[in-house]
Amino acid sequence: MSELTHSYTQKVQAHDIDELNHVNNVVYVQWIQDAAVSHWNSVASEEIKKTFVWFIVRHEIDYKHPAKLGDELLVSTRVLNARGVSSVRLVQIFRKEDMRLLVESQTTWAMVQADTHRPARITDEVRNLFLPPEA
Repeated sequence: MSELTHSYTQKVQAHDIDELNHVNNVVYVQWIQDAAVSHWNSVASEEIKKTFVWFIVRHEIDYKHPAKLGDELLVSTRVLNARGVSSVRLVQIFRKEDMRLLVESQTTWAMVQADTHRPARITDEVRNLFLPPEA
């Protein structure tokens, strides 16, 4: 995985399981958001975090295979692009034991000024946190 990819492990707990005996879809949505927030918090300075915040504009999620109680998952995320005020982020969730892809999502995020909540163009400083410099 690239240095611009943010990854961590997640263990499936009893409260993540639904009546079908696998991770509930709503839990995956939360994990997708958590992955983005974790990535942002790991690379953005306190000054940048005080200036800009993100909100979700669109989720596109493919549920490929179920995760079950006790599974250890690898949650991996990276930004695919950043233009204007929005960016698209990929999140992939794998079962760590066999690296089977369970869930894949693309989420469009919009950046806004933290104080006014008005749209903010993604600066080069923010873009460079997630993407290689443009050639």
